[in-house]
Amino acid sequence: MSVRFFAFVLAFALGSCDQSDPTATTPTNKTPANTEKSANPEATTPTKETPANPGNPANPEVVLETSSGTIVLELDPENAPLTTENFLTYVNDGFYDGTIFHRVIDDFMIQGGGFELIDGSGTEKETRDPVKNEAKNGLKNTRGTISMARTNNPDSATSQFFINLVDNPGLDPKTPENPQAFSPDGYTVFGKVTKGMDVVDKIRGVDTGKRRLKARGPGGDLREAPMQDVPLQNIIIEKATASQSR
Repeated sequence: MSVRFFAFVLAFALGSCDQSDPTATTPTNKTPANTEKSANPEATTPTKETPANPGNPANPEVVLETSSGTIVLELDPENAPLTTENFLTYVNDGFYDGTIFHRVIDDFMIQGGGFELIDGSGTEKETRDPVKNEAKNGLKNTRGTISMARTNNPDSATSQFFINLVDNPGLDPKTPENPQAFSPDGYTVFGKVTKGMDVVDKIRGVDTGKRRLKARGPGGDLREAPMQDVPLQNIIIEKATASQSR
């Protein structure tokens, strides 16, 4: 299946999902055996109280009004121009309005931007063409950054994104300096939260479990299947609004 969860280039990777678990297309904090947390045990994990970083007034800003509160993002068009343009196009088209955070893993990330509510059920939306991976731009998957979800194809990101809850070096490109990473290509960071990390942390604390969502198959047809780590209460992006400068 081509579910647009962000997939690791592993059995639990986002995109080329495990056929027995359609949610396996998102990076997770588990080992390839899908049993233990695999974030670098020697890495320092920021606490939930870590403040968001102040932004650059010249950069585009996106406001996500969610059912849990407001999150403000600052994008980075200098280091991730293609990804920033792609994200802003979805925002300006109203694509994210009414979508849900469909995957939440505490001490890892929250993911959204792909499923809308139809008759109370999460249904994967049709997207634009994928964008080229820009993960080797020097930006790191640290707490409070926003990155693109993708399949095991590095250049497969479309609309889905995730916000890192902790430092996740495993999602950065694998290099001699970062040997614990899951992929040589990494996951593209293209911005950060400047306001509303308390809302992000509120979302991270919701109860999750297995729910049936409607994901799109390779031909675009919808297939309902149980997915893991889905919030049991819908967390909705009610409105996404962009401005080119603040």
